[in-house]
Amino acid sequence: MKNFLLLAVVGYFFTSCEILQLYPEDPIKGAGAITIKFVQINDVYEIAPLNGGEYGGLARVAHIRDSIKEQFPNTFLFLAGDFLNPSLIGTLKVDGERINGKQMIDVLNAMNIDLVTFGNHEFDLSEKDLQKRLNESNFTWTTANVRHVTVKGLMPFATKWEYSTVPTSDYSTFNAVDADGNKMKFGVFGVTIPSNPKDYVSYGDIYENAERAYGLAIQKSDFVVGLTHVSIEEDKEIASRIRSLPLIMGGHEHYNMLEKEGRTIIAKADANAKSVYVHTLIYNLRTKYLHVNSELMMVTDKIASSAKVERVVSKWTELLDEKLKEVIERPDEVIFSASSPLDGTDTANRSKQTNMGELITRSMAYAYNDRVDGALVNGGSIRIDDRLVGDITSSDIFRVLPFGGSVLKVDLKGSLLKEVLEYGKSQSGEGAYLQRYKFSQSEDGEWQAAGKAISDNKTYSVAFSDFLLKGLDIPFLTTDNKEIIKIYTPTETETAADIRKAIIFYLTSQKN
Repeated sequence: MKNFLLLAVVGYFFTSCEILQLYPEDPIKGAGAITIKFVQINDVYEIAPLNGGEYGGLARVAHIRDSIKEQFPNTFLFLAGDFLNPSLIGTLKVDGERINGKQMIDVLNAMNIDLVTFGNHEFDLSEKDLQKRLNESNFTWTTANVRHVTVKGLMPFATKWEYSTVPTSDYSTFNAVDADGNKMKFGVFGVTIPSNPKDYVSYGDIYENAERAYGLAIQKSDFVVGLTHVSIEEDKEIASRIRSLPLIMGGHEHYNMLEKEGRTIIAKADANAKSVYVHTLIYNLRTKYLHVNSELMMVTDKIASSAKVERVVSKWTELLDEKLKEVIERPDEVIFSASSPLDGTDTANRSKQTNMGELITRSMAYAYNDRVDGALVNGGSIRIDDRLVGDITSSDIFRVLPFGGSVLKVDLKGSLLKEVLEYGKSQSGEGAYLQRYKFSQSEDGEWQAAGKAISDNKTYSVAFSDFLLKGLDIPFLTTDNKEIIKIYTPTETETAADIRKAIIFYLTSQKN
């Protein structure tokens, strides 16, 4: 184990930043110096390794933490939000109930994670399901700006066990002890971006609550750090307001970054545990000086897995494989290689045309042998919230569109088609924003099909995801709309019966 740790330090740290220290290094040396290690992950939707096992995997993260902890007992594992949703496993049903993040809680419990904060995707879950996940947690949640809207008013979210209820706190404190028994305490506060409004959630101001939580925590701590799920610009603003904040462990952006704002280090690892940040903090009890060093460690197939955590991961991945094979014979078969990343992120697909949206809608048209005038899918149905690059498998496509559904061939009047396209454009930032194939808008605002103006009285044939015809995203787009002439629903044996199979079919045809 110790040999592995040395190998990891030498061979697998991608970037090392001796810069960004809060205080000069010399005053931390000597008597009273305590070394603390933070292992940071963020935006983790998948419990198992991805890309054929090449990168990621929470059992590997657990092994990294365990290896470091062998040499440095004051080692802590933190997760900076976004982990309960989205995931393909989460969409599966067991005993008639969707898993909805239960698999992630199970794995995090096995990892003995120390602290998490809420990300915006935690609130994708219903109030009932989120409460279940909180109750299943054997670890601590922290948030300074998120509150539960209840009949009694705004309350902290709480973990409710059989004999006790533990409310989330504005901050948490942890103890660290050196070999001589010298003790110190540090605090960690959390804040979350208010980007996912729900009736049962109230978001307070990020900055005011970060300052408030820091002020409370520092009274009981030798130093305080942030565990945040906000944009990098918001992290920088927090750092500029709390100038004595040494470190922010952040999330939300999905790709690694290391920034400096004043004396504050702001670090974010890659999504899905493709990397972790390892922060080394050395605090001198005598001089009260703190030194921070942050290193990015890539999580690859060169790193061993924790056997304990791997057993839990395998339980869930075996369930997934079983369910996938009911739909597709070889879920792990490579069907395409993407030289440029396919953008499946929420923000992009709900606000602009993306190459992922183009791939999906192109495949929808292909499922009907291109005998349609175009194709439309709601950006909100793209749930992977990540970028796919390199080898892509069938299971990756299921991760992109976990809820599936069929592709309908709809004949409709041009006037309704224009109304649908205009509504989709107006919903920028929402799930109803439409990804399009063969439909575009000219500089003067005219909607076109294959470069020609859409005529109000002409009938167009369009491939729609079946969800769009339910009127949930576009209220007037329902099967009983009088401007819909005809709807063709594919049979179970047709490619269009499952939008994911349509994409797999299209990509396979391009590969060949």
